[in-house]
Amino acid sequence: MSRFNVKKVAVLGAGVMGAQIAAHLVNCKVPVVLFDLPAKEGPKNGIVTRAIDGLKKLKPAPLGVSEDVGLIQAANYEEHMALLKDCDLVIEAIAERMDWKLDLYQKIAPFLSAHAIVASNTSGLSITKLSEVLPLEIRPRFCGIHFFNPPRYMALVELINTPTTEPQVLDDLEAFVTSTLGKGVVRAKDSPNFIANRVGIAGMLATMKEVANYGLSYDVVDDLTGKKMGRASSGTFRTADVVGLDTMAHVIKTLQDTLTLESDPFYESFTTPQVLKTLIEMGNLGQKTKAGFFKKVGRDILRFDLASRSYVTAGDKADEVYARMLQKPAAERLKLLRASEGAQGQFLWAILRNSFHYAAVHLGAIADNARDVDFCLRWGFGMKQGPFELWQEAGWLAVANMIKEDIDAGKALCKAPLPDWVFKGPVADAGGVHTPAGSWNPTTGQFVPPRSLPVYARQHFPESVLGANAPSAASAGKTLFEDESIRLWTLDDEVIIASIKTKMHALGTGVMAGLLRGVALAEANYQGLVIWSNDEMFSAGADLKAMLPAFMMGGAKAIDGAELEMQQAMLKLRYASVPVVSALRGLALGGGCEMAVYSAKRVVALESYMGLVEVGVGLVPGGGGLTYIARRAAENARASTGKDWLPFLTEGFTAAAMAKVGTSALECRKLGFVLESDVIVPHKDELLFVALAQAKALYQSGYRAPLKRQFAVAGRSGVATIKSSLVNMRDGGFISAHDYHIASLIAGVVCGGDVDAGSLVSEEYLMTLERQAFCSLLTHPKTQERIMGMMSTGKPVRN
Repeated sequence: MSRFNVKKVAVLGAGVMGAQIAAHLVNCKVPVVLFDLPAKEGPKNGIVTRAIDGLKKLKPAPLGVSEDVGLIQAANYEEHMALLKDCDLVIEAIAERMDWKLDLYQKIAPFLSAHAIVASNTSGLSITKLSEVLPLEIRPRFCGIHFFNPPRYMALVELINTPTTEPQVLDDLEAFVTSTLGKGVVRAKDSPNFIANRVGIAGMLATMKEVANYGLSYDVVDDLTGKKMGRASSGTFRTADVVGLDTMAHVIKTLQDTLTLESDPFYESFTTPQVLKTLIEMGNLGQKTKAGFFKKVGRDILRFDLASRSYVTAGDKADEVYARMLQKPAAERLKLLRASEGAQGQFLWAILRNSFHYAAVHLGAIADNARDVDFCLRWGFGMKQGPFELWQEAGWLAVANMIKEDIDAGKALCKAPLPDWVFKGPVADAGGVHTPAGSWNPTTGQFVPPRSLPVYARQHFPESVLGANAPSAASAGKTLFEDESIRLWTLDDEVIIASIKTKMHALGTGVMAGLLRGVALAEANYQGLVIWSNDEMFSAGADLKAMLPAFMMGGAKAIDGAELEMQQAMLKLRYASVPVVSALRGLALGGGCEMAVYSAKRVVALESYMGLVEVGVGLVPGGGGLTYIARRAAENARASTGKDWLPFLTEGFTAAAMAKVGTSALECRKLGFVLESDVIVPHKDELLFVALAQAKALYQSGYRAPLKRQFAVAGRSGVATIKSSLVNMRDGGFISAHDYHIASLIAGVVCGGDVDAGSLVSEEYLMTLERQAFCSLLTHPKTQERIMGMMSTGKPVRN
């Protein structure tokens, strides 16, 4: 691991990107100072403080928890330049004007620490030209660093070196950006707009050109080019709105200014679309101005109509036949689209052909290898597959010949032929650009393996590309037990890993039996048990569909037995003699959240979403979630000088009664599902490494399970207080009568039922109350309406 220690970062420029980069640094516990020009009126830090305040209003939220906005230190270039001396990394993120950037570099140079790395967050300006104004001693520590918008959520960061950048500087920065900030790093060549924007924006321009050719509307195009196509759900035009139409126009202008028809045969496709010019002239720059290609008015979504320069009703969808085509295997899919007679099918084939054609022609000029292009499109533009992956999956030479036929027929964007390496030599022989040996580099004529920096040793199963035959978590290591519900396995014969296999990792009897088997094996021969699965779903909770047959045959009594088994399994996790660590990312809902909170420790990816959401289907948490809330409240109250339990119950009760879901690991910590002693991991692919290390550290430190103890509850007086507030909400029309009934049951459990305040109870006692409340609701008609509604539509029913 690199020893480059980033104790503080300076971000220069408090615009949309600079402020959000600062926010993400704070999310990752990196101290940051945010600079901008001194304000002409009022406090000198006015520009920065307004930008910091604006972070709380942005959607999607750039901060894990909004109150962390106060951790960003405000500064201006007139009064606070000396603060730069304490910064190990300086990220310049001012407007895309080379003259402004060069002027700023001259001003900051005297104040920089002798070891600080200086990086420009530009979307396409020449890093080498930017470096030329810097003093000679700073140039070896200067490079490009290109975050994608929004920085918290977009995985991609491009690093760009200059001829004078020291290799160790890039290695140190890559380790920091990967492990501390949780990003996927690609090293791009210093070519116009680098890799992602060069290919991605060229693709968006080509898409807009084909939209005009085929006469399609923006909403239909977004429906076609979103999830149906394996791309970001925002499609093409909503993505442009999120990026910012002014930003997009600047990237296009960089292409126009730095390329020619001789240097890029697709140059004629880089004309700024008239609709983009018009929207910018109108000041409609996308999401930042609340109007772009689309505009929200009340609950209605409108789309821009160029002819009338106004907004009209949106909501048109693609023809279902093309949605079905897009679900076919890759080879069949492309053939069907190419042969289709409808405008939508022809459009889809055209934009795919254009992306393959452009990526192949420019690969050698913009990237070290084809893998980097595919990762850039995946991580920077939300595509499920990059262009080379899809091409290779569909049959390399078959697709290449289809592209060639279209080029020869004049149907492609330009007449540039596909490179020779496409048709003959190692790529043709291997059936594509990605192989187990690495990915194709046309400059060297070799397949290049991924970089092997020490930071990547922390990723047991890093993201890979089709054709690389990377190790799969589904078959790696040594299997100890496996059935259709769960796999118990180990990488090192020290810690057992439990990977749930059910759909959405739902918790049924098979999963719970498997977890109990895992605990028993771990207690006998291993140092711990880690619950981990290599996807964006920790667990969506109990398997309601599997419960229905039992309920239909045996009624609530049959469900009571299943709930009891789940509760006992949760307690077994908590009181196991070896540590059980939940390594979670993505969704941990209902029973999944309960499984996590009953573990000895949680290792949580930053982008994780936890909550007790049973109220959405008319139920209460039944696997120990309410018992956990009551116990945690008692523990917090015991550590306080206060005598009243209710203040400590409020957050947990509200989270369960309102089905609150934490929208980051930081927010989950606020809700009490993640503790201060738990570990939050920025990079999803480091989750298993850290979880295994935590399990071993706990075991080797002499881990002992917590002693079973009784704890105090708020009792009937607490129930009465909570219910009085609920009455006001019901009578005020804020909740329904059934919501009131469910919330009253939750209050009864977390307060310990009909007992005196301060009474000592056990977990088993509260779990009995949970089961009773859960089973009573199962027989309630309103709850049954909610369950059936959720199963049929996937959306909660309010009744």
